Amino acid sequence: MAERRYLQELLFIGSTHYKKYNAMAKSLIEELPRIVSDGRREAAQILERLSSGAQIGLQTNELVLPSKDTSGLFRGFTPQIPNAFNMAGGKGEWMNRLIYGDNLLAMQALLAGDAQTGLPSLRGKVDLIYIDPPFDSKADYRTKISLPGTDIEQKPTVLEQFAYADTWEEGTVSYLKMIYPRLMMMRELLSEKGSIYVHIDWHVGHYVKVIMDEIFGKDNFINDIVWKRSNGVTGISGGMKNFARLQDNIICYRKKQPYFNVIYSPYSSSTLRMYKNNDNDGRGPYRLQILRNYSETSIQEMINNNRIYTDSNGKRHLKQYLSDKEGVVMSDIWDDIHQVQASSKENTGYATQKPEALLERIIKASSNEGDLVCDFFGGSGTTAAVAERLGRRWITCDIGKPASLVMRKRFIDQEVKPFLYQSIGDYQKEAFRNNKRYKHVGDLSQVVLGLYGALPFTPEQTNDRSFGYIKGTRTLVMADSPNRLTTAATIRKAVEAKASLLGGDWERVVVLGWNFAFDISAAIQKYQDSKVEVLVIPPDLLDKLAKKGFKKLIDDRSVRFSSLQYLVAKPIVTTRQGEGDELDIELENYVLLSPDNIPLDEKDKASLQKVMNDDPLSLIEYWSIDPDYDGTTFRSTWQDYRENTGNDNDPLHCVYKTRLRVPHKETRQVCIKAVDVFGFESQVIETVTSITTDLSD
Repeated sequence: MAERRYLQELLFIGSTHYKKYNAMAKSLIEELPRIVSDGRREAAQILERLSSGAQIGLQTNELVLPSKDTSGLFRGFTPQIPNAFNMAGGKGEWMNRLIYGDNLLAMQALLAGDAQTGLPSLRGKVDLIYIDPPFDSKADYRTKISLPGTDIEQKPTVLEQFAYADTWEEGTVSYLKMIYPRLMMMRELLSEKGSIYVHIDWHVGHYVKVIMDEIFGKDNFINDIVWKRSNGVTGISGGMKNFARLQDNIICYRKKQPYFNVIYSPYSSSTLRMYKNNDNDGRGPYRLQILRNYSETSIQEMINNNRIYTDSNGKRHLKQYLSDKEGVVMSDIWDDIHQVQASSKENTGYATQKPEALLERIIKASSNEGDLVCDFFGGSGTTAAVAERLGRRWITCDIGKPASLVMRKRFIDQEVKPFLYQSIGDYQKEAFRNNKRYKHVGDLSQVVLGLYGALPFTPEQTNDRSFGYIKGTRTLVMADSPNRLTTAATIRKAVEAKASLLGGDWERVVVLGWNFAFDISAAIQKYQDSKVEVLVIPPDLLDKLAKKGFKKLIDDRSVRFSSLQYLVAKPIVTTRQGEGDELDIELENYVLLSPDNIPLDEKDKASLQKVMNDDPLSLIEYWSIDPDYDGTTFRSTWQDYRENTGNDNDPLHCVYKTRLRVPHKETRQVCIKAVDVFGFESQVIETVTSITTDLSD
């Protein structure tokens, strides 16, 4: 009981500090000096860590070779990849990248370089950055998911909750504190000819402009572009108390000497009507202009080229051909591009998706073919999709699982060049320690251990506060951080502790995690003989702690820790045919053990449970296959996903079986990976042997 009383004291003390902080909140003007000084300090610390060799790495979840299913039976040899990265660092070839995780950490990794994939430091190598950070503090950030017979709404993951809380806990002050060090990292990444475009609206626009003046220099300001995103307003009632807001702003700065290509807009219909003359000589319509300031030599040359018209009074006029003009030079007011409509072909269903035409204009204006374009708030992936189409290299990043899934499918659907899907190797930023919203939960790892029924070790036994034990047993318990992905390295650490902590006489170890890396199921399989169990901490635990408190949750036993999801595939049938093998691969079941694993409202949990019982495979959003898995890098050479309706005309289901024709091998290891509608990943690995069968029948 002493341990639990200690935890309750932590909760009370944290809550008191939290209330005092809110009571003493300062105005934005008073906070600006601190925002700048703290942002500079954080950026300097990051750069100092990078120079000292303390680096954050990128894990490659998939090497994606876009090849979506077209009929349910895919035929044709899949690409042979003899080593993990012969399309990347091994041959010195560039690989575009989709990164899942906190963009501040992603930028640190890019500045440091990625030795595993041969990526050098990108400091001073990025030619164009466009970002569209969230700018509405009242946004719900929920994701609508359509399932057979029901629609449900997924709340943000715990990782996303921390990111959003960091962004908006103190309103605009928090937003500026979030954006400042990120803009500093972007400046480090920009090349000398680089430009940055920041897409914002009236909530924070003017404040961000001041911050960017400070970071990039007021003299490096290029444009404040007004984007009129709609021509009209619908649903306006008589209660409106302001003019309708139809514009966003896109603030543009340069690093030093930016590349810029003049963009032209088409002539208006009234201008076109002025070009009413035509000699029918193939040069098209023209209009007449007064001939001024030309030498007789030039005039004679124009007469020879039939560019002079002489009227009945003998007065000469210049023929100004429409074909001589590229259009009207584009201004900083853009009213010719509308926001993405629900019926638009490019619509991905992502709430804040920006139109491709908008990004096409920016990318064409401020980059050349082959240049590197980055978007660190990737969203629906419009920047990368357009950069690919225009022949630019790209990197995009987002902390949201829904966004990362939307982008991966969009790129495959577009049949982009092979790209890497990566994540941050280790979330070392323990943000909850400094997050005002969660100060009241005290020492979170100790709270989680207590709710599971474990007791903490004393400081004399171990300084690692993430470990505890079940009284009266030889069970070791490890509680991971909500700001960290539970990875294969986490499992290895737990297994090593089981063998060494306090003599190592432990029978089993339980790992409690919030967010899980793509390779977690493979790690569990690898250490299955070590008696390690991995459980999911309820994603709404932090909210429950805030509402009910630790003691109430202990008393009513309402906190349930669930097992991870898993995928079941039927035995793979391998058939030798000529010089190749045919693999028949079919999914059998997907098991999501509890709706409590998912951040949902109670009514949606009931709807999800029904789908889990009746149609569990419909929960799979995306699945892919590596027919020759090397045990290190998953090379996705076949994919299907729910919106791929070209093969079955069913947007709510994938196809669940396929046939791949691959180069012959006597024995191969096949890896099947599935991602469900909530972003949870599972994989199945099977070693198969080729058999020779007469297929003539």
